[in-house]
Amino acid sequence: MTAGAGAAPGLLAIDLGTESARVAVYGPEGTLLGESASGYPTSYPRPGWAEQNPEDWWGAVVTATRAAHAAAGAPPLAGVAVATTASTVAVLDAAGRPLRPALLWMDSRASVESADTAACTHPVLRYAGGGDAVEWLVPKAMWLARHEPDTYRAAARITEAVDYLVWRLTGEWAGSQMNAVCKWNHDPLGGGLPEDLYAAFGVPDLREKLPGRIVPVGDPIAPLGPAAREELGIAQAAVVSSGGIDAHLSLLAVGGPRAGRVSVVSGTSTAFVTEIDEPVFPPTVWGPYPDALSRGRWLIEGGQVTSGSVLTWVGEQLLGRPRERLPELIARAAALPPGDHGLVVLDYFMGNRTPLRDPRLRGAVLGLTAGTLPEEVYRAAVEGVAYGTRQVLESFVAGGVPVDEVFVSGGIRHNPLWLRATADAVGRPLRLVRGGNLTLRACAVIAAAGVGGGAARLNELAAAFAPEFELVEPDPGTQDRYERGYADYLLATEATRPVAHRLSAPDRALGSSPAGRRP
Repeated sequence: MTAGAGAAPGLLAIDLGTESARVAVYGPEGTLLGESASGYPTSYPRPGWAEQNPEDWWGAVVTATRAAHAAAGAPPLAGVAVATTASTVAVLDAAGRPLRPALLWMDSRASVESADTAACTHPVLRYAGGGDAVEWLVPKAMWLARHEPDTYRAAARITEAVDYLVWRLTGEWAGSQMNAVCKWNHDPLGGGLPEDLYAAFGVPDLREKLPGRIVPVGDPIAPLGPAAREELGIAQAAVVSSGGIDAHLSLLAVGGPRAGRVSVVSGTSTAFVTEIDEPVFPPTVWGPYPDALSRGRWLIEGGQVTSGSVLTWVGEQLLGRPRERLPELIARAAALPPGDHGLVVLDYFMGNRTPLRDPRLRGAVLGLTAGTLPEEVYRAAVEGVAYGTRQVLESFVAGGVPVDEVFVSGGIRHNPLWLRATADAVGRPLRLVRGGNLTLRACAVIAAAGVGGGAARLNELAAAFAPEFELVEPDPGTQDRYERGYADYLLATEATRPVAHRLSAPDRALGSSPAGRRP
């Protein structure tokens, strides 16, 4: 594709995921012009720990941006927006250099600190279901202060990956209001960042280490800085606007948020996001978060920590199938009737986000015999992940959060068995989004808003950028089988909970040797 000198300005969308940076260039009306991706490694030094190098993120962003811009024909760029995984926390010195590896979103070392937050009665914790989850920035900062005090004291910045990338792009430290509200206990309705709460948690100086400027999603932050333009190969000082959490922003890519519309992004993990008009406070969800995405509305979040990652582990690690042979395994598993394998798989490989909010649950495969076939194990794992999805959606409804339209996207679209089992297990029609990465499309919406109108235009632009979808109806002939399987899933969760808690005890994890663990 070739863009002439008079080409319309494009929009640069950057999505920093668990394994790679994905970058796309869109036209001003939402047409995808070019995209690319570049990966980076993750290390797992101890059970429940996961770390990355922030310098690797930036290197991947530079590589993918140059490739995507070239694939688009190198049009001039007007706007930029960034989304990343939430609660991937970088610890930096005053010059922005990493003092230690970043703690990845799935890192669950701060389980004790998370439990400590739930023992507090600060009013802002109402917006977090009564306490901060193990993945979030605040418990991770508490863990650093307790276990690596020298590093914590030396840190000028403890910040999210999205804010680190915005700083690399602009030279400005500006926090996404979405991340601040959802993960830092920021109260946009009055109290701001709660210094008294941080003091109660043993990190009284955390406020000083966070970005001082909090910017609503869609509002402009600053133009691309000269150093970033040179590294990225972009001539224009395009406006960088405030993005946020990858899955949460997906509401902007399914036509915009509205009550009853739930975006389910199923990849390595599964995130469930919706907005409601009036707040409800069930303990089985994260939120309600005020003004996190749309001003005057409340964002609700649910999630499975591990979903696609369970299927990858079962297929590639447990069953030893190389990635290129997984389609064969999936096809054999899809040919089996649901539930006939006599197995139950629990998807809590890194704990449970919602509705159980239990970081110390663990995965399990129950019912194995000497005659169990590989395709039966894989089929049971898919069903277990689908039951986890049903558990979250049912918790929404039980908590007073309407679920009328369920949009699904992410890696699930590449696994027909996972998609079919999810529709059948939840017993609802799924709207499978066609096309590419929803987070990148949402970033294009944000970049367009930042160029013209800011956050006030987000919903208008979201409707204009809405993708097509296809309806996946549940099979009524499988309903009884999935009902029995789901009942066994719930029973197995409760039955294995005490053992899972003993096996995942913090003192056991801290005493484990990292020798032999793969990076």
